[in-house]
Amino acid sequence: MSAVLEETPAVERTARSGGSTSAMLDLALFETRRLLTRIPMLLAFAAYVAWMVWRTPKFEDGFPALQNADRATQSGPLLVGLAVMLCANHAVLRSHRHDTERHFAVLVLAPWRRTAAHVLSVVPVVLLVAVGVAGQFGWEALKPGAVGTGSVAELLVGPLIVLLFGAIGVLLARLIRSGFAAPLTIVLFFFLFFAGAFPTGNGERGTRWLAPVVDEMGSGSIPSDLMGRPAGWHALYLLGLGLTAALLAVVAGGGRSWVLKGAVAGALALAITGGVAQTSGLPADTVVARAAATNNPDKQQTCVNRDGSTYCAFPEWQPRTATWASVVRHVQSLAGGRAHTQPLIVRQRVYATDGLASDGAIAQSTNPYQVTVGTSWGGNRVPEFSAAVSSVLVAGNEKATSAMCDGRMVTTMWLALAWQPDPMQSLRNVRLDDSVTGSAIVLSPTDPLQMTAGQTDVVRELLGKPQESVAAKVKAHWAELTAPKVTSARVAELLGVTAPKEADKCD
Repeated sequence: MSAVLEETPAVERTARSGGSTSAMLDLALFETRRLLTRIPMLLAFAAYVAWMVWRTPKFEDGFPALQNADRATQSGPLLVGLAVMLCANHAVLRSHRHDTERHFAVLVLAPWRRTAAHVLSVVPVVLLVAVGVAGQFGWEALKPGAVGTGSVAELLVGPLIVLLFGAIGVLLARLIRSGFAAPLTIVLFFFLFFAGAFPTGNGERGTRWLAPVVDEMGSGSIPSDLMGRPAGWHALYLLGLGLTAALLAVVAGGGRSWVLKGAVAGALALAITGGVAQTSGLPADTVVARAAATNNPDKQQTCVNRDGSTYCAFPEWQPRTATWASVVRHVQSLAGGRAHTQPLIVRQRVYATDGLASDGAIAQSTNPYQVTVGTSWGGNRVPEFSAAVSSVLVAGNEKATSAMCDGRMVTTMWLALAWQPDPMQSLRNVRLDDSVTGSAIVLSPTDPLQMTAGQTDVVRELLGKPQESVAAKVKAHWAELTAPKVTSARVAELLGVTAPKEADKCD
């Protein structure tokens, strides 16, 4: 009898231990349901979905580079993260607000297990954001015009931000028994993040990477192997911070085991390792590769022949050569003389010296019949490339187009725009001021061209006439239309439209 009585406490302790774990998971599920149905969370997810639906379809004009699309998933989860910080903090403080904390002493769950349950309740929110990130990136990746390579580490940033903010919300509740702590923290974050108060460091690395989201704004895309972003280290840094905050919350809730304290040390080590590694200098081989891609892109490119012309592109952009060839084919179909069948070299060029923040101009090439194409496509980039093709067909090389301030500009612009589905809209898109009247700068992958007000009037009138009739006159008078120093008035006369009153004169 005594032996049976002596064994009973051990069995009860084992049952209680198993029951505590089960109860902790049940509480985590309960808190998850409450968390997901809170009004701030519902509003945050509604705004997140609306942001994705509004932003994703028109991202990079439907021709995304996936090394940019992965970073585009990082800003949206910030709102969800701030909402989960507020709601998780509010949930932990519920018993304090209602003065029911003393009643929990009679329950099977210790305070640290209840804290762990609140931390676990954030995990489903993290998973939902991960689904959103995957959906947003998948939407881009499945587009026919998508090129490039995405990064798993970049895609992890959004979910890890939600984990970090949720854990901070729980930790704040265990450290500060006030409902104002989380809102004040959110206000502080908005000040640091949106007011640019986060440390910036020097160059592309440095302490700027201590911010949750680190984005660079540039004029276009660059090959993924030239980006030089420490995305993997940054993901490790965010993971380490999130785990550290979560485990510290459990410790603050009363957890005192050596395993838990060791886990805190391990998580902190991850955060420090990632934080230090991501702020280190740019690797020397990346600097060399960027300079080579900027100054000698031919050594990194693959060339293919289409319709007699050669198209050279960085490997990730090879699928786009067929689209470029279509533009060249349309422009040459309207040209006359030798330009109708002139083989071109279309070479993709980038300015990648400063990575994603590069915003330098691409110098005009002096190579005969070589046309520059950039890494972006769709939207305004199509008429810009079309103008580059037509100007080289008219002038012979890109450098010669800088002095093309005569009637050849009329021929160039008509060739570039007449084949477009909406020539007048394309005229507006290719001009810096989005106008169809007056003088303007015409955008191009290299240095821009210039149109006078008179040339604009002639081009606009030509675009209003049937394409076939104008094309016949262009081919019949090609030699004179493309002769240096030909006036816009003479071009207008040859093409049967009203001549401009003023003489050709560019700024």
